[in-house]
Amino acid sequence: MVPPRSSSHPSVSLSRRAWLHTAALGVAALAVPAAGSAQTGGWPSRPLRLLVGFPPGSSPDLTARTLAEPLAQVLGQPVVVENRPGAGGNIAAEQVARANDGHTLGLMINGNLTIAKILNPATPYDPLTDLAPVSLVGTAPLVLTASNRLPAEPAAVLAAGREAGDRWNYGTPGAGTVAHIGMEMLKAAAGWRAVHVPYPGNPQVVTAMIQGDVQVALLPPGVALPQVQAGRLRAVGLTSPGRSTLAPQVPSLAELGLRGFDLEIWNAVAAPVTWPAAQIQRVAAALAEIVRRPEVRQKLFAQGWQVAGTAPEGLAQRMRTDTARMKAIIERNGIRAQ
Repeated sequence: MVPPRSSSHPSVSLSRRAWLHTAALGVAALAVPAAGSAQTGGWPSRPLRLLVGFPPGSSPDLTARTLAEPLAQVLGQPVVVENRPGAGGNIAAEQVARANDGHTLGLMINGNLTIAKILNPATPYDPLTDLAPVSLVGTAPLVLTASNRLPAEPAAVLAAGREAGDRWNYGTPGAGTVAHIGMEMLKAAAGWRAVHVPYPGNPQVVTAMIQGDVQVALLPPGVALPQVQAGRLRAVGLTSPGRSTLAPQVPSLAELGLRGFDLEIWNAVAAPVTWPAAQIQRVAAALAEIVRRPEVRQKLFAQGWQVAGTAPEGLAQRMRTDTARMKAIIERNGIRAQ
């Protein structure tokens, strides 16, 4: 797999402190050997904590546990996954941002690393200034998924949505989630007026669609495809410019006439901004190698992810471009986290 292509959307400037920190990573990349021990002063000197802002069994938790053992083998210290669920992952993200032990990392979703502060100004950390990018781990398009009570043909679903006006509902795992923002993008592109119905999580969204309480939703491939394969829901299209290896049988929304519709979910590893550049580079290099191992790549693919394994600057760029793009949509639609 290759890292996702660069976005053409305008970028959001990092603070001077975060910019200098990120720039230092490029210098470190030239100086740090593969093992990294000589440049990191014997670090890590004790077990590392990998915080996850979602409960056991969730997609971020599964990804973290897939990475933990091989990362421990490379770094020479145990990597302990700790679940700190709440506030859409922002509780764990804040704990990572405030950690001062030099041995705490976080496995986060894109919302934690981009729009958290925009959705809720009271969020006690700023993704662009309080967290240091380490590596983009995996990316995936969302699947526009529909109730079996709707037409079978994807194009017919788009047409039915326009005709239904506000009689259709769409479900999301909460206000301000990528699924919520994506559906508002889709409504504008498709001429829909479907009404937003937030749920505690994607399992409840799936149940609501099966029962006919909501007609459509944008779901991660790992959630949508098993339901589609079981015949309980229908896959309409992917939020990608072309077909994806995650679901090659599903057309993209671009194929269905929604040109320029390009939206991905992703997860990544981040550290406190106070971490030395050499430590960050060592972990980034380890992750880049780990996610490309066939057995790890296969596990992540089964979880619904295409591996990325970028350098820190690759994640920093993704954070900037996605923040700018999502901010415009959030402000245009008056979206706020609950």
